[in-house]
Amino acid sequence: MTGICGYATYVPSYRLDPKDSGVRGVRVVAAFDEDATTMAVAAATRLIDAVGPVDGARRVTLATSSPPYVDKTNAVAVAAALGLPVTVPASDAGTTARSVMDALERPGLVTAADVRVGKPGSADERGGGDAAAAVLVGETEVIAEIIGRAAVNDEVLDRWRDPLSRTGEQWEERFGFERYAAAVRTTAAAALAAAGLEEADHVVLTSANAAVTKRAATLVRGRLSSTGSPVGFAGTADPLLGLAGVLDVAGAGEIVLLLSAVDGCDAIVLRTTDLLPGRRQAVPLADQLTDPSARTVPYPTYLGWRGLLDRETPRRPEPDRPAGPPSARGAGWKFAFTGGGCAACGFVHLPPVRVCRRCGAADRMEPVPGTRLSGRVATYTVDRLAFSPSPPVVDVVVDFDGGGRTTLELADADPEALSVGTEVDVVFRRLFTAGRVHNYFWKARALPGRPTERNEQ
Repeated sequence: MTGICGYATYVPSYRLDPKDSGVRGVRVVAAFDEDATTMAVAAATRLIDAVGPVDGARRVTLATSSPPYVDKTNAVAVAAALGLPVTVPASDAGTTARSVMDALERPGLVTAADVRVGKPGSADERGGGDAAAAVLVGETEVIAEIIGRAAVNDEVLDRWRDPLSRTGEQWEERFGFERYAAAVRTTAAAALAAAGLEEADHVVLTSANAAVTKRAATLVRGRLSSTGSPVGFAGTADPLLGLAGVLDVAGAGEIVLLLSAVDGCDAIVLRTTDLLPGRRQAVPLADQLTDPSARTVPYPTYLGWRGLLDRETPRRPEPDRPAGPPSARGAGWKFAFTGGGCAACGFVHLPPVRVCRRCGAADRMEPVPGTRLSGRVATYTVDRLAFSPSPPVVDVVVDFDGGGRTTLELADADPEALSVGTEVDVVFRRLFTAGRVHNYFWKARALPGRPTERNEQ
């Protein structure tokens, strides 16, 4: 049987400050160095932590309406950062939630991520959310079996965006709701009938049309719950986020009806299995949204991150555009953060080298994956003049557990909370963008709630 074998979500650690933005409630914001690729890696990494290696996945798919590149496959960078075999096909899906629903039809690793940008003060800005999700679709050890499907097309001008525009457009909500209401009811009934059912325990209805999500319970009601995406409109990630929210709480043997109303409606019916309680994601989506360590970002800073406000940057030369040949030669280190372990003495080198610094053995290195490593800050520097879209730049020297030392930039940096001895792990981010080329690499990230001794020097 085909179904969901595992799932995970990623919610960035920033929230828009409601005091100066006018946003009510929680508006999740991706950091300046995050995009669809890096967030997809974050969600997939959590999935792998939950279910184990996915090297045997038949394919890797990335769906996003905010692709970092066109004319280049963003999913290949996701696969490279996850350290997957190069024989696993990787491809980008389309730019709407329909692409995600279609991807769930075939076994493989499905990721969806979006950075939603709305015009300042718009409903899109207030009601959007930046997030990512990943699910593993397979045929064995499933936690939710797919037992019914249905779909209907409707060519309706409800939401659209010019490919060269940063922000999108939307028609009047009532018009879209009137078109979608019939499609949702028809598709839901057809999918349940295909599964031999009359009702579902849980209904998840997501849509780009706010009127649809507000009135979801009047369209299709679940016996136990009727929900949508808890993050706000998160673009392509919407259906997977809504599904994850239900899988976080559903019991075994319950029926979940997943509906996505975009240019028509797609429906998938799932039945949870006895494996679900033991294979939920480690941190429920609701807890990720209420994370006490989340930080607010001032509205002008947010606008600068999204390119909607041109702010003066530090008066230093911008970095050079990353070159293709060295990036290709060092792909194992640059994307998968793979170090080298000396086969003669066991000393770990980050980055990898040919000659062991401890015993001098040459060409005896074995690959050591570094993306799951943690360590402690040996020393650090705060540079308030270096070029950055969000200064200051904080560089840390990290001593990794089990060996290995290297210098990394600190992600989501809070210089006042940093100390020698701070425990860190690593995350995939953008170092910078120059010449329209994104320089992806790994950054250190301080782990919350870990006591340290502050350096008094």
